[in-house]
Amino acid sequence: MSDLPAPPAYLKAVFPIPIHAHYWYRNNPQSPAWPGFRVETMLGRRKLVGYIVEGAETCPIEGVEFKTIIRTIDKEKLFGEETMSLARWVADMYFCTFGEALASMLPTARRESDASHPMDIDDFQIGDHPLELNPEQQAALNSILSKPDGMTYLYGPTGTGKTEVFLQAAEKTLQEGRSVLYLVPEIALTAQVVRSARLRFGDFCAVIHSRLTPSQKLAEWARIRKGEARIVIGARSAIFAPLHNLGLIVVDEEHEGSYKSGSTPRYHARQVAMYRAAREKARLVFGSATPSAEAWRSFTAGIMTSRSLTTRPGGGAFPAIEVVDMNQEASTLSKPLIDAIRQTKDEGRQTILFLNRRGFSHFFSCSTCGAELKCKHCSVSLTYHKEQNMLVCHYCGYRTRPPEACPECGSLDTSWHGFGTEKVEEDVRTMFPDLRISRLDADSITRKGSLEKELEAFRKGEIDILLGTQMVAKGLNFPKVKTVGVVLADSGLNVPDFRAAERVFSLIVQVAGRAGRYTPDGKVFIQTFRPDNPVIQLAALLDMQSFYDRELSLRESMGFPPFGRLARIVVRSKNPLACKAAARDLGRLASPLIASEEIEVFGPAECAFGLIAGNTRWHLLFRSESPTALHKLVNALLREYSPPSSVYLEPDMDPVDLL
Repeated sequence: MSDLPAPPAYLKAVFPIPIHAHYWYRNNPQSPAWPGFRVETMLGRRKLVGYIVEGAETCPIEGVEFKTIIRTIDKEKLFGEETMSLARWVADMYFCTFGEALASMLPTARRESDASHPMDIDDFQIGDHPLELNPEQQAALNSILSKPDGMTYLYGPTGTGKTEVFLQAAEKTLQEGRSVLYLVPEIALTAQVVRSARLRFGDFCAVIHSRLTPSQKLAEWARIRKGEARIVIGARSAIFAPLHNLGLIVVDEEHEGSYKSGSTPRYHARQVAMYRAAREKARLVFGSATPSAEAWRSFTAGIMTSRSLTTRPGGGAFPAIEVVDMNQEASTLSKPLIDAIRQTKDEGRQTILFLNRRGFSHFFSCSTCGAELKCKHCSVSLTYHKEQNMLVCHYCGYRTRPPEACPECGSLDTSWHGFGTEKVEEDVRTMFPDLRISRLDADSITRKGSLEKELEAFRKGEIDILLGTQMVAKGLNFPKVKTVGVVLADSGLNVPDFRAAERVFSLIVQVAGRAGRYTPDGKVFIQTFRPDNPVIQLAALLDMQSFYDRELSLRESMGFPPFGRLARIVVRSKNPLACKAAARDLGRLASPLIASEEIEVFGPAECAFGLIAGNTRWHLLFRSESPTALHKLVNALLREYSPPSSVYLEPDMDPVDLL
């Protein structure tokens, strides 16, 4: 702390609590703090970590005796004015307090340790050195670099080399003396980008993701603030990295819902990236093989510059895709897929099987009385996990032993319906006892490094069939994969949410892209009980234009994004009556606040998942073409309505789902 000025006598602190207020304290001569430091101090009767946002030499409020901070947490400044400015914008945009915004942006460790590199696995998509670009890739790179700022969308089917363009754009930006922020949505995908970036950029590269310990995140944050790391790669929260002289932001797989935070503040990294790029005059590049509906409309309408890639530089071709009607099949795997797996093994190649559902069976039902087993805390069915012999709720984690008879009527005539990755794994092992099989899902990947270990074994050819959930669906590139099976493409189509079709289409197209990336004989099987569904049909044809034309037409008729903006307030409480009453009070209060017809109100109504973790949930949805009008309305509601102590309000600007 020797290079810091004399510590101020008084400090203004904000806290990660839902109260729009700041608090003044006396500095502690034995453990002094400055603006940009975290401190431990008392707030009322609670000991909390606070963020110092201002200092003063004279008493800010005459006649008041201030408490003294207990101690300073940091050895050096953790955040500066740029971070505070961004936090103020986040707080305003996403209806939270300044302290809550800062807390979501900053590392939480109490001490710093050496940053480790836990995701150091062999890369198999991107070269360790810049690769020679084909004419399409070179044209895209030239377009991105033609201006010092501005937005570009790089669209191209899977395997067309978007990542190499991003990395070479990053290299050129670093050569300009500017820094780079590279966002990816999935940890599994991060590993591939990270290793190549480390080999290309060395110690200039920092990594921020959820698998780092808090102290590792703090160490990486310190390196970034000091300018020791000038390229940052990470998932959603990396958008807040304190890079100096930012020159390029890449948002890879822009369509991914994981860029949206599910807790306060409910920010979207894509929106924050747009704000930072505009404010700091940096280039902003989005990329995906399956753009969000908003992005597709934006670049096809000429609102945003776009470049397209159409060929696979690795020598592969887009796979042949077959839709299989599972109404004619008796097993979880169809005969065409079984035959293809065997042929693939005989050729010394590999198979990926994708199912977006964990567990063994999806739900229990009684044939006598029709009862189903639902979570006691959530309005969702329990999933049977055979390995653990447990019924598990995938929303709150509730677990219980499966009953021997129907708990409602005592009947023994019960059955299990649906299936998950455990069931598929059991069937595959029975069908192919001589093949090496690995399952990747949240249940099987529990130890640190186990995901990377399994992916590395698959890359080396030590695994014949890789079965998994979304971990295997996107981004990963294995040269020996010939066959891909989408075990049940229907999953997600019946979800009561306006983005359901977009998500299913994207998943099918993305997982299909794992096949034939280096050879022209890739084969994809889409198994479905609804073979005539237009979403399934268009995904099988890889007909992007027809799908987005259809989807955007439906969205426009409903006034949903991108043809309108949404805001949502979820009301939740352990007390069902209090929750319902508060939602109705909020609805009554909203009506007179709508001064014009530019805002529509839907609800209050019970959420699609009306009970989660013991909390009853109701919501109100607001729709308008004017985000300013939506902000004004929601802010007014939050300011004028004080819910009972047992009720919580969760405001969300631009929600990605309405469940």
